[in-house]
Amino acid sequence: QVQVMESGGGSVQAGGSLNLSCVASKYVTCMGWFRQGLGKRREGVATVDRDGRPSYSDSVKGRFTISRDNAMRTVYLQMNSLKSEDTDMYYCASGPPFGSYNANESTAYIYWGQGTRVTVSS
Repeated sequence: QVQVMESGGGSVQAGGSLNLSCVASKYVTCMGWFRQGLGKRREGVATVDRDGRPSYSDSVKGRFTISRDNAMRTVYLQMNSLKSEDTDMYYCASGPPFGSYNANESTAYIYWGQGTRVTVSS
């Protein structure tokens, strides 16, 4: 079993920046950030595999940067040039500690945090 915990959400004006962090209780394969609001479909925001290779959704590409520190079992999401449409609950998720996986498939993510809210005001 793996626990993941997010931190760093908050409120910011459009054009501003926020940095989210997520720590896993043990080393895991892939880690990623997802967002979902009430009545909305969950969207994959950014993922990173065990070798640090990132992947982004088109909606955040060029504005968000995902990175991971394996020694600290932590993944970060630096969010710049925030827009009102980025307002959402952001969830950190991880894959298992070992095994084969596709970091770009949502089914690879089996451990989820409680979420942190990001609010961007225009």
